[in-house]
Amino acid sequence: MRIENLTVRYGAFTAVDDVTLEVPPGAIVGLVGESGSGKSTLARAVSGLVPYEGGIRGGGTVQMVFQDPYASLDPRMTVGASVGEGVRPRAEDGARLSRAGRRAEVERLLGLVSLPLELAGRYPRELSGGQRQRVAVARALGARPGVLVADEITSALDVSVQGAVLNLVRRLRDELGLSILFISHNLAVVRYVSDVVAVMRQGRLVEMGPTEKVVAAPEHEYTRELLDAVPRLAGRQDPARGLITG
Repeated sequence: MRIENLTVRYGAFTAVDDVTLEVPPGAIVGLVGESGSGKSTLARAVSGLVPYEGGIRGGGTVQMVFQDPYASLDPRMTVGASVGEGVRPRAEDGARLSRAGRRAEVERLLGLVSLPLELAGRYPRELSGGQRQRVAVARALGARPGVLVADEITSALDVSVQGAVLNLVRRLRDELGLSILFISHNLAVVRYVSDVVAVMRQGRLVEMGPTEKVVAAPEHEYTRELLDAVPRLAGRQDPARGLITG
């Protein structure tokens, strides 16, 4: 997927200003910036949720996973019904899936996100935050997207489960060849999960490049500020963040 000269305006305010960004096939591109930088607005534009100027080419179907999994799931629907609602039949399935075919697809999708089939009969309120976020990911995958947009999907979770969700994102990229636009305010999280980092400030991209290059030798002062904001524990490595500190 290639985003070309994308601009989003709300009246006189420009939230995203002439952004060009590529998400290569099978790659994770991390978009990082502080709150209000325009990264979530860009995500919504890519997903077709807000009007924009510019172009978006390639990538096929785009699906978005939101920050708050409880808000994105219907509390009156079971997990199985919620995941099954978004299932897109394969070409060989014809225009519609049979009931048995839909059940099998729900089982497959729950398996992809490492959730047991027994959760299909439960409601979102009966799940943990990490489980709900996995359900939201499974629901998005049901549409067989070419690009998955993950908007701050770990920021509402306990630190203890953030690493597991980040590992899930990397595994889905590896197993499905999925292209992912991963959005976060935390550069350490973005470093752990992404192949490429794009840094956004006040609606514009200020730096972009291979992850290790940007982290090891940031060129823009704002990128250096984001790195300085990463918490550090002397002499220890945080596996969820992928940073050796101290």
